[in-house]
Amino acid sequence: MSALHVQEGIQQPKQLSPYLKLKRKKNLSVDEFFSGILSGDRVILSQAITLVESAASKDIENSNLLINKCLPYSGNSIRIGITGVPGVGKSTFIETFGKYLTSIGKKLCVLAVDPSSERSKGSILGDKTRMEELSVDPNAFIRPSPSGLTLGGVARKTRETIVLCEAAGFDTIIIETVGVGQSETVVKSMVDFFLLLMLAGAGDELQGIKRGIMEMADALFITKADGDNIAKVATAKALYQSALQLFPKNENGWVPPVGTCSVFLNDTIANVWSLIIDYVKVTQENGFFEKQRAEQSVKTFFDWVNEQLKTSFYSNPKIENKISNLIPEIRNGKISPYQAGTELVKG
Repeated sequence: MSALHVQEGIQQPKQLSPYLKLKRKKNLSVDEFFSGILSGDRVILSQAITLVESAASKDIENSNLLINKCLPYSGNSIRIGITGVPGVGKSTFIETFGKYLTSIGKKLCVLAVDPSSERSKGSILGDKTRMEELSVDPNAFIRPSPSGLTLGGVARKTRETIVLCEAAGFDTIIIETVGVGQSETVVKSMVDFFLLLMLAGAGDELQGIKRGIMEMADALFITKADGDNIAKVATAKALYQSALQLFPKNENGWVPPVGTCSVFLNDTIANVWSLIIDYVKVTQENGFFEKQRAEQSVKTFFDWVNEQLKTSFYSNPKIENKISNLIPEIRNGKISPYQAGTELVKG
C-alpha cells in the first residue's frame, strides 16, 4: 500500500476555502484588500491598517490607492476623541461606554493609541487586555497602534485608519489618546466630538490640565462619580463649570457642558451618548458639522504634504551625507545647531 495512503480513523486537514486562502496570503492586492474591507472582514481590515501604517515606499503607494477606493464609502460615522489626565480611567470608561453602544445596535471601532518609547521606539499595545469584554464583542473592533513620534500622541496614520474602518461598516469611531498635553490637541483635527475626562479631588484640578485642551473640549466629564467620591465630584463640577464660562464662545454654537459619570452607573454612561447625539444634531443643523469635516480634510492634505516633504528630504543621499558631516562639528562645538541647520536646508 502506498505510503501516502490515508489511514483510517485519522482526520485529515480540511481544505481551505478560496476566501480563507485569500486572507492567509502575505501580499494581498489593493483590490483584494478593498473587497475584504467592504465585506466587513476583520482580518483583512487589520492587515489593511498595518499596510497604511507602514513606512515602506511600496506600501505607501498601495495604501494611497486603497484609501482612494475606500473614501466614497467612508464618512458615515460619528468620530469621538477621548482624552484625559493619567489615572482618569480612559480604558475602563471606553470599555463600559463601548459595551453600551453595542447594546443599542452600534458598530464600534476603538482606535487606541499606545505611547511609544523614545529610547526603544517600542510600544506595549495592551489595550485589548485592558478591554477584555469589549475585545470579544462581535460588534466592536479594537485596534491598538503605536503612536511613534507623532505630535499629539496620535498614530501617524490614524486619519487613514478611520477611512478604512468606516468603509468596513463601523458607524461609531472612538480614538483613545495617550494622555493630556498641549500637543495632544491634534486629535481635535480628526474627530467630530472631543470628550475630556477629568478626576475630582486632586486638589488644584485646574492646574493639572492645559487651558488649550479645555477650550477645545466639546464636553467635560468627571469620572468615578460614585460612593464616597460624590461630594468631591460635585465640588469639581462646579469649579469646571465656572472656569468654562470664562472661555470665549465656540464657533459651533455649542456650550460645552460639564457632566459626571461612573462605570458602575449605566444611566450616567447613557447620558454621555445622549449628549453626543445632541451635539451632532445641533452642529448638523447649523452647518458646522460638515464645515469642520471639510476643514479637517484640508488639514490632512497639508499634514500629508509636510510628511512627504520631510521623508523625501531626509532620504536624499546628499542630505544624508551632509548630515553625517555636520553632526561631529555640532558635537564638538565648531558650529551652532542653527548654522548647521541653515547650511543643510540651503544645500
